[in-house]
Amino acid sequence: MPELEPALFPVPAAERPGVLLLHGLLGRASQWAETARRLAPRYRALALDLRGHGRSDKPEGPYTPEAHVADAIAAVEQLDLAPAVLVGHGMGALVAWQCAARRPDLVAAVVICDMRASAQAEAGQRAWAQWLGSWPLPFATLADVRRWFAAEDPWAERPSPARGDFFAEAMAEGEDGWRPLHRLEHMLRSRDPWIGDAHWEELARVHCPALVVRGVDGELGRAEAQEMVRVLPRGSYAEIPDAGHLVPWEQPAAWCEAVERFVQEALAPRVRAGSAGSAASSRAQLGHGPVPAEASGGSCW
Repeated sequence: MPELEPALFPVPAAERPGVLLLHGLLGRASQWAETARRLAPRYRALALDLRGHGRSDKPEGPYTPEAHVADAIAAVEQLDLAPAVLVGHGMGALVAWQCAARRPDLVAAVVICDMRASAQAEAGQRAWAQWLGSWPLPFATLADVRRWFAAEDPWAERPSPARGDFFAEAMAEGEDGWRPLHRLEHMLRSRDPWIGDAHWEELARVHCPALVVRGVDGELGRAEAQEMVRVLPRGSYAEIPDAGHLVPWEQPAAWCEAVERFVQEALAPRVRAGSAGSAASSRAQLGHGPVPAEASGGSCW
């Protein structure tokens, strides 16, 4: 997703810490627009269409955790975001913490939104496949998309206009109506490798600050979320009321407030160090003499 107009912000893009937003299964980068706008004045916030999603290519494979992590790492490196804050929802959260565990040099902090660390039953994958097969494709209109996912879908946690909007944004119009931007068989293939595995050992290797966020009615239970916080070496916790799995879209104000507060606190040592270094450099350039060394010196989908 393109960055917002940098001229609107007092801090140049090169000086803003990088934030990479990672959607979950069935999502796309543009769904992060509101979060990106909130972060943009202080941070260089971008979002990535993971493989098989949005405007990214739809290859036959691989759709493994390793492939998604490699894509995210490549984005951080090629966009010069490191050390970046990785914000992930569902599968995107799994990708985020796996990046932090494997490449700690590239990741300054992680936000984990409604993604479980425990293994999920194989029956859940079968139910998920049945759910995808129940979609009444193609939808005749975008209004039909919104109505079905907001209220008529049996899997809906409760009537939710935000859920309808979320899925409507992941659709594209074709000759016969509206269909997903992604191929449903690719979504199942992406989900299959990680639902049967537990991820506690990976979490224990995430040594940067990490925030676990859940909606009160989400798929990540409170007990498991708090255990994830305990396992994370520098974990913290936020719970958003009146929200289910789609926390950032059901309660955007509370979500953005929690993320902004966490990111600001997580990056505070780095920002202070950078400010000290900049001030030291300025003083030296202005002819104030040498600078002392201490002055120059961060079932989910």
